[in-house]
Amino acid sequence: MEEKGGRDLMPLFAKELLAGGIAGGFAKSVVAPLERVKILFQTRRAEFQSTGLIGSAVRIAKTEGLLGFYRGNGASVARIIPYAAIHYMSYEEYRRWIIQTFPHVWKGPTLDLFAGSLSGGTAVLFTYPLDLIRTKLAYQIVSPTNLNASGMSNREQLYRGILDCLAKTYKEGGIRALYRGVAPTLVGIFPYAGLKFYFYEEMKRHVPEEYNKSIMAKLTCGSVAGLLGQTFTYPLEVVRRQMQVQKHLPSDNAELKGTLKSIVFIAQKQGWKQLFSGLSINYIKVVPSAAIGFTVYDTMKSYLRVPSRDEPAVEN
Repeated sequence: MEEKGGRDLMPLFAKELLAGGIAGGFAKSVVAPLERVKILFQTRRAEFQSTGLIGSAVRIAKTEGLLGFYRGNGASVARIIPYAAIHYMSYEEYRRWIIQTFPHVWKGPTLDLFAGSLSGGTAVLFTYPLDLIRTKLAYQIVSPTNLNASGMSNREQLYRGILDCLAKTYKEGGIRALYRGVAPTLVGIFPYAGLKFYFYEEMKRHVPEEYNKSIMAKLTCGSVAGLLGQTFTYPLEVVRRQMQVQKHLPSDNAELKGTLKSIVFIAQKQGWKQLFSGLSINYIKVVPSAAIGFTVYDTMKSYLRVPSRDEPAVEN
């Protein structure tokens, strides 16, 4: 009888947590420079939108250097590892729970849509403060030769890192300040997370059996799934970003309150195109991010010997 190794001794949920965390951290780091430019597009309309993608990249390189493209990425990775771990693991757990509770439920894409939506909301609630901190750090434009923020209003603070930003944000308004913008995030994550898993699992069902383990097939399915899921929910992300940095905007800016009201306000005052600001960058980012995330997750599950969904899940 083959001796059990460390992988075999790990409980199933721990394997799924580990696979999800590695997949999320790896994918997020690959697209970090595009994420930084996208956030600046979403929150600093006048300064960056006029210069376009290339111009914005050149400006960041000149003012902040290569590391400027990764500003806020530490907070991003610190958030995405637990977020992706909880997201993927809870998706599998919700899926199993639904099947066990309702044995005759249709095990098709609708199940993935429902389980994915629930898992997205669960992951957001656990990790949202880190997403807020990531946005605030990425929002700063800092000169490498001067600690003063370039182009920032007098109301803005300069954060020196994740813990400093976390402490100052908490001081501003306690727990509520750490969850500012969470409403549009939850409204957006339910359809996005659900649609992402729905499209990915549905596309995989149509992959010929001989290509089931093909990395290219998984990359393709993940790319399309992320692309389609993001398109439907992007305006909610713009609202969330603007809510997160609202305290740093000029005092004459009206306060954003409520998800739907904020969407209408941005469309009226900034133009409806602002609701899709940075979407082209997001398309460039989402394709590799979703593709790499799903592919690494499936690969890690195989490495950790996570049983197929068609097999009964047995805890070690």
